[in-house]
Amino acid sequence: MLKIGVIGLGNIAQKAYLPVMAAMQDQYEFHLTTRNPAKRAQLATMYGFQHTHATLEELMAVKPAAVFVHTPTDTHAAIIKQLLLAGIHVYVDKPVATDLQVVQSLYDLAAARHLLLTCGFNRRFAPFNQQLKALPDKRMLVAEKVREAGGQDPETAVFDLMIHMVDTGLFLLDEPLEHTSGRVTTTDTGALAQGYLTVQTAHEQLEVITNMYGGVNLEQVTVQTTGQRVSVTDLSTKTVMTTATTTTTAFPDWTPTLEKRGFAPLIRAFLTAVATHGPNPVDPMTAITSHAVCRHLLSD
Repeated sequence: MLKIGVIGLGNIAQKAYLPVMAAMQDQYEFHLTTRNPAKRAQLATMYGFQHTHATLEELMAVKPAAVFVHTPTDTHAAIIKQLLLAGIHVYVDKPVATDLQVVQSLYDLAAARHLLLTCGFNRRFAPFNQQLKALPDKRMLVAEKVREAGGQDPETAVFDLMIHMVDTGLFLLDEPLEHTSGRVTTTDTGALAQGYLTVQTAHEQLEVITNMYGGVNLEQVTVQTTGQRVSVTDLSTKTVMTTATTTTTAFPDWTPTLEKRGFAPLIRAFLTAVATHGPNPVDPMTAITSHAVCRHLLSD
């Protein structure tokens, strides 16, 4: 049974990853890692995990095949490099890093060592977004994220929040990028107010909008094709509009949230790739592009 490590057991790990992993303990041997002994004991008991460690070095000593990295962003690069140099596949929360040269160097290292470096862009794997991807003849796409009230500095907000919509929009495009432009606006205190990105291909136009002070919490992606308009709202409902009809579809009542939001499918895809030596479920070049677009947006 493959050993799979998890380092960093904060909010995202507890909400989005451990529940999925707990249901897969008949397939993989999970090893939880945090310096907090109370948290180690609590989560191991809550989910029935049998193996815990205090440090990355302890985790690496058991020779895991792969490690999920859920530590703060500023620690990612050093941890990822250490794991890759040890021959261990890596899954990491977005962003891989905020420095584009560091992102590129880590992907180059992974490629040189024939290892997976997978960035956690879960929205690519959300079932309704997958259906948007399959639509033919796309022309106009809008990926919109609205927050009731913000407060984050521009770099944190762009790489923590807006990057999801940037990546989703770029994922949905079917043609090579030809032109990108954008801007960010800030409040009087220097927090991100809005972020705007425009992307053009030969036949498609993408608008990515992040509004940190919109009075509502909303995520919506709309694709206009040559024959219909399809919107996905909060990853949980899909509305299809044509000239004469409007149809809204939701998931069955008992569909788990982590399935709807794409976390569970992405976790399974990564672990399958590790086990079968399969391709990276989040293509490295596209992941690098999403990071590059965010970096350039902040630099313009």
